[in-house]
Amino acid sequence: MKTESRALTCFSHIAMFLFAAVCIIPFVLLISASLTDQDAIIANGYSFIPKEFSTDAYTYLLERGSDIARAYGVTVFITVVGTVLGLTIISLLAYPLARSETPHRNMIMFIVFFTMLFHGGLVPTYLVYTQLFDIKNTIWALIVPGLLMNGFYVMLMRTFFQTTIPPALIESAQLDGAGEYRTFWSIVLPLSTPVVATIGLFTTIMYWNDWQNGMVYITKPEYFSIQNLLNRIMQDVQFISTNMSSSAGEALQQMPTDSVKMAIAVIGVLPILVAYPFFQKYFIKGIMIGAVKG
Repeated sequence: MKTESRALTCFSHIAMFLFAAVCIIPFVLLISASLTDQDAIIANGYSFIPKEFSTDAYTYLLERGSDIARAYGVTVFITVVGTVLGLTIISLLAYPLARSETPHRNMIMFIVFFTMLFHGGLVPTYLVYTQLFDIKNTIWALIVPGLLMNGFYVMLMRTFFQTTIPPALIESAQLDGAGEYRTFWSIVLPLSTPVVATIGLFTTIMYWNDWQNGMVYITKPEYFSIQNLLNRIMQDVQFISTNMSSSAGEALQQMPTDSVKMAIAVIGVLPILVAYPFFQKYFIKGIMIGAVKG
């Protein structure tokens, strides 16, 4: 029995190592390519160790440092505000759905579940946000759409409340005179740190990586998020490198187009990699919630 257990443990470790390598190796190649000279990439292709080390791609991006700094500010704002508002809405909806005495609980739960299966489409959504909510070319166009698409997170948090928070604890708080809001904020929420951190991490990544809302609802450069700005820079680089005539743009055609694309990806993902370790311990605890049936 011990031999089988050790063999299974060894196999699991090897499998996880290979899986981690598959996830990490592309990112290593990404960083290497962003630090490789453009001519070396053209001549030798991509490699894990730069053939000719160069920071031209990052130098090119730093020339637009003010735009990138502003875009980072926009992204940080929408990520923080969107995550806080999203967690508030999700938890305030999930908590009553986890309580058996909530009126019309099943009907509300069906509506939440329905949003996970069907979507109105881009055109109706665009009309709602631009004509009904009138948020086009405002900072809220990068926040509000993400707040209204969290049916899965609501069900995840509801399941946590049902399976982890003892009903006797809530009843005890009520006997001591605590109201629903006091019970929720002072007792239930502090005990729900793993699921809150897990959903918070998912929401943070969603807002940080979001580019579609900016592409659809934003045309003013001052509201570009980092993803939208970097996408615009990549399009500009590609346009210059492919459309400039040889007589007028020979120098511009020597721009580090491939390495710039890689540097753009590195700049976009780096802050999330830095923040993830702070959420990891809660993420490990909370990710198992999805395997528990509500």
